[in-house]
Formats: sequence, structure tokens, C-alpha cells
Amino acid sequence: MIKSMTGFGRDRRVIGEREILVEIRSVNSRYFEFSSKIPRSFQFLEDKIKGILKEKISRGKVEYSLTVYNIQGKETAVTVNSLVVENYVTALRETGEKLGLKDDLSLNSIFSMADAFNIVRPDVDEEELWNSVKTVTEAALDNFIAMRETEGEKMKADVLEKLSNIEAMIEKVCEYSPETVKAYRERLTEKMNEILEDKQISEQRILLEAGIFAEKTAIDEETVRLKSHFSQLRSMLETDDPTGRKLDFLVQEINREINTIGSKAQDLRITGIVVDAKSEVEKIREQIQNIE
Repeated sequence: MIKSMTGFGRDRRVIGEREILVEIRSVNSRYFEFSSKIPRSFQFLEDKIKGILKEKISRGKVEYSLTVYNIQGKETAVTVNSLVVENYVTALRETGEKLGLKDDLSLNSIFSMADAFNIVRPDVDEEELWNSVKTVTEAALDNFIAMRETEGEKMKADVLEKLSNIEAMIEKVCEYSPETVKAYRERLTEKMNEILEDKQISEQRILLEAGIFAEKTAIDEETVRLKSHFSQLRSMLETDDPTGRKLDFLVQEINREINTIGSKAQDLRITGIVVDAKSEVEKIREQIQNIE
């Protein structure tokens, strides 16, 4: 299934004494690029998280965010740094006496004192923590992939619609191309009649000149290759494998063949069709640049 490189997934769960929130978002990129916002105390999980994401994401600039709340603070112990607080109080009272200030120190004053408290967190069971984070990460990743697939289906439908438009245009070009050679032969005969007046015209010479013109303007090879490219493009859009880079290359080849037809065109109708076809190809290219 075609996937977009743009996506977002989120999951929040309470597991044990922790509430865990994971968010995954991505935008276009030629390769897999990973960045994370993970609490410092959980940085040891980053490589494992990256590994999980990389198994299911081949392209895109991916940003991962992890937030962990300890419910009711059961895992955290807070102690007062008594010596630091005593030194603060002593210094403040001495300063107050010197300046004649009112002594209004209270228990609330301690909260504004730097380093007045020690926050002690007990040793964390890393395996248990990882299993919890992994569970939430995988759920968020499933939501992320689902959004990418939904967007990918919309892009696929749009590409197929534009591809059908291009195919119809190329059929018109194939229809007009023989008429161009016939019209050239008629114009050549008329011109030579004017020049030679009553003299007999060599039909063989006319056919030779028309044949040379037909060879120079022939688009059979280009249209055969285009039809092959169209078929390949449709097949790629049905695969479950990441195809963004292959599709990009194939669209470049389609554009090249259409350009060649344009350079051979000797008919204003064909020239106009080529311009419209190139416009549709460019729209397909814009869509494909966002496909994983």
C-alpha cells in the first residue's frame, strides 16, 4: 500500500505507576531522519525507540516525543538540604539587621532558596520501563502508519487520475502523427508543382522526401516506451514496498519521452497536447515526492 511521508500518531496510556505519552510526526525527506525529545533520565531508550520506528518507516524526517509522568509522585522522594537552608537564613538575618529590615522569614521562604531541596529518585527497573514505553510507542506508531496509509490512498487516486489524462493525450498524439506526414506530403507536392509548373514531378522523389520527414518525426519508439512506463507506474502503485524513489525515476523517464515527442512535433495540435501532458506529469511528480 502506498504511504505518504507526512503523518502523525499519538498514544497515551497509564501503565503501573506511570502515565506515558508518545507522539510521532514526520515530513518529507529523501532518507530516514530521526530526532527525539526524550527526558534526560530516559535517554538510554533512544536507540531502541529508533530501531522500532526504522522497522516500519523507510523515508521521512521523523520526530519522536516521549513524556513520562509518575502518578502521585510515588517514585520520587524529596528531602530538605538543612545545612544550605540554615546558611541562607543566617545570611538573610544578618543582612536584615544591618539594613534595619523586618525579619519576615517563614517556611514559604525556603521554596525560593536555590538547592534547598534534594529530589531523590529510586533506581528504575530499565526492562520494565522499556516494556511500558515500547507498548505505547508501538500503539502510537500504528496510528502514525494508519494516517500515512490514508494519505497515501488519496495520493494514489490522484496520480492514477492524472496518469489516465496523460494516456488519453498520448493516444491523441498517435492519432495526429500520421496526419502530419500526410499533410507534409501534400504540401511538398503542391510546392514542387508551383516550382516546376508544367514539368512532370517525380512521384518517387516526393515519396522519398516524405519518408525522410516521417522518419525524423516518428514517435513510435517514444509512445511504446511511454506505454511501458505507464504500466510500470500502475504496478508500483499497487505494491506494499516503499516505491517513492523508483516512482520518481520513472516519472523522470516519462517526462523525457514526452519532451522528445515535443521536439519532433510538426503539428500545433501535438505541441499543445505535449504542453498539457508535461503539466500533468509535473503534478504527478509533486505528489510522488511525498510518497515513502
